Amino acid sequence: MEFLTEYAGFLVRILTVIVLFALVLVLLTAGKSKKSSGLSINKLNDGYDKAKSLMENALLNKKALKAKAKARKNEQKKEKKSPATDKKKVFVLDFDGDIKASAVESMRREITAILAVATKDDEVVVRLESGGGMVHSYGLAASQLQRIKDAGVSLTICVDKVAASGGYMMACVADKIIAAPFAILGSIGVVAQIPNIHRLLDKNNIDVELHTAGKFKRTLTVIGENTDEGREKFKQDLEDTHVLFKDFVASQRAVLDIESVATGETWYGSQAVENKLIDEVKTSDTYIVDQYDNANVFKVEYSEPKSVAERLGLSVLSAVEVKATGWISRVLNSRGF
Repeated sequence: MEFLTEYAGFLVRILTVIVLFALVLVLLTAGKSKKSSGLSINKLNDGYDKAKSLMENALLNKKALKAKAKARKNEQKKEKKSPATDKKKVFVLDFDGDIKASAVESMRREITAILAVATKDDEVVVRLESGGGMVHSYGLAASQLQRIKDAGVSLTICVDKVAASGGYMMACVADKIIAAPFAILGSIGVVAQIPNIHRLLDKNNIDVELHTAGKFKRTLTVIGENTDEGREKFKQDLEDTHVLFKDFVASQRAVLDIESVATGETWYGSQAVENKLIDEVKTSDTYIVDQYDNANVFKVEYSEPKSVAERLGLSVLSAVEVKATGWISRVLNSRGF
């Protein structure tokens, strides 16, 4: 009986929360409201200066702090004579690639926003992490980066972990590629793997019919019977794609001996600099921190804005989860679990 009473009380509280959120939703959607553009811009210099100041206050004595304050005032006087707006601007983007290069949807908006204000004295730094994926998806991602170069703006790619296959296709567009010592780079090759269960179906007397208009509309299938002719055509398609990949990389990085690196192999950053896959071994953190003294560094990020209903929906789910977790915990504890 005690269990049922507590359960009923739990349901009442949950319904109350849902009703309250529903009322808020009605009130918010009744009027006109501006949607967020989804674009956020952070000046990274400010966060760095704040962290530096905190460390100095904790570690330095009064005399040293006074000297630092004096030096800072002198620097500020210099900046007044040479306004901060005259400084070079460095725009930092993050690209975390999955097999479909889904992050390109945000990146294309970020690049459009940057190119609206960037000058030829500025620079775009992309912190790139990707093991590759679909050819057409990464081809589009590389084309988005090409927009930066076409606008005459310097492009630097930083790789801390991996830029392989499609990831390297993107990286090679840059004017400069920087990678951490143990970052993985290369994999300039093409791979495809297709399971086939035709023999299993045939063993169980299951027929599969495949009709196409066009001799090579389908070369290899998962459930149909594959032919030697279809296999050869499939392999030729892979070779053709590999040639396109090699030609693209070679056109972007003329310093490469493309035949020696387009074997599908990968190299660590410290090795990649030797075969000219990258230009320098360095982490993205080091490269960006080095810019703070002479440039205004901005982190630019686009995230798809959520509607009011979506935001409130998430809040309702969160409230339900918290309530349910608390109730389950109390019930289990009361029974000695």
